[in-house]
Amino acid sequence: MWEAPEAPPRLTVSALTAQIRRQLEGEFREVIVEGELSNFVAHTSGHWYFTLKDAQSQIRCACWKGTNYRIRFRPRNGQQVVCRGKVTVYAPKGEYQLTVEAMAPVGVGEQQLAFEQLKAKLAAEGLLAPERKRPLPLVPRRIGIVTSPTGAAIQDILNVLRRRNDGVSVLLYPAQVEGAEAAASVAAGIRWFSENPDPDFPVDVLIVGRGGGSAEALWAFNTEEVARAIADSTIPVISAVGHEIDFTIADFVADLRAPTPSAAAEMVTARRADLLAEVGSMASALTKVMHIRLLRERQALETLARHPVFDDTQARLRDALQTCDELTLAVQSAVQNRLRFAGWRLERAGNRLRHYPWRPYLQLHEQRVSELTAKLIAGVQAQAAVAQHRLAQALTRLNTLSPLRVLARGYALVQHPDGRLIRTTEDAVPGQDIVIRLSDGRLLGRVAQVLPEPEAKPDPPPHS
Repeated sequence: MWEAPEAPPRLTVSALTAQIRRQLEGEFREVIVEGELSNFVAHTSGHWYFTLKDAQSQIRCACWKGTNYRIRFRPRNGQQVVCRGKVTVYAPKGEYQLTVEAMAPVGVGEQQLAFEQLKAKLAAEGLLAPERKRPLPLVPRRIGIVTSPTGAAIQDILNVLRRRNDGVSVLLYPAQVEGAEAAASVAAGIRWFSENPDPDFPVDVLIVGRGGGSAEALWAFNTEEVARAIADSTIPVISAVGHEIDFTIADFVADLRAPTPSAAAEMVTARRADLLAEVGSMASALTKVMHIRLLRERQALETLARHPVFDDTQARLRDALQTCDELTLAVQSAVQNRLRFAGWRLERAGNRLRHYPWRPYLQLHEQRVSELTAKLIAGVQAQAAVAQHRLAQALTRLNTLSPLRVLARGYALVQHPDGRLIRTTEDAVPGQDIVIRLSDGRLLGRVAQVLPEPEAKPDPPPHS
């Protein structure tokens, strides 16, 4: 293949790696390295894997379970440490690494120090104050997103929005979210939404973020440029960077932090679900209140029907019937007022959502409300009709039991002039004025003589 007079021996990849391994491990049996710790992972096996880096270079490191139990502190990303160990070669990947045997903290790493300093600076300016946080819109019509157009974050957001509210409008600003230009790109996207509002169809809320990654990959969201762009935004901002365990400066400055991009999409659509639940709850409460009101009025009417009324029975029943009618009208009026109020709220929500392609869904809900309204009014009318029928039956029974019917059969009531009944001869004295009540009027008279009914004498016993 090559015509060199003395060609080197042909080696396999494994043989070459073995030679490199012997050379490196023989030359660097013990080294002490200082650097900033990043990408720290505590594996379930108990081993630690991380990277040591400085401004120009980085090296992978491993600290085995049998060694790291002697290290008395828990390493954290961004921490400046000094490690003692030896250089080894990881043959399966052909990579060299530092096998750490001891570790000691030096101080806070540059990135972590920069993070804390910027956070303190922004807090001193009041940009992290809770009172600056703006509430999310009740039902956002349009959502702006600043993220990579090819990343997993945008797909996660769109999947959640499509599942929970496929009628919402989404406007994406394609930004670079990793690398040297990422901070400027993300900040430019945030400013673009504030500087280019659409008066007819404005963006109601802004989601800024990306998927998970290493501390270096997420660093753009820890920069002052992005933090100030979020603070200056005229639109409420949700920060959705990385995973739940990742915290960035953007999270503290934003109006709301979401642990993941998917969670941010859940947050902006949760209010619509709450509104629909509130409408359903109001309808249920209205039905329950009407049922209780009708039950109470029915009990009141039944109590009136059982009252021992002897005089002016028909007039009292007519009054009760009129009261029932008035209460029925009052209930219907209350229902109509509540329905008008609910209709006003729906109309108001419809005006806010008129630019959404939700009209078929809103028409379906309006039709459902109309059907429920018709059923509700029909139910009230049916209940009122039943109550009126029962009152008519009670009137008939009371007329049957009325003492006036007894008088119509030829009987009379004898009363004192003050209305007290004379039940026995002992209740009257000769010369006393009396009133005799007949079925068709009254007679005024005076007692001429009191003739008690003679007591019946018992029959004499038979003679034996």
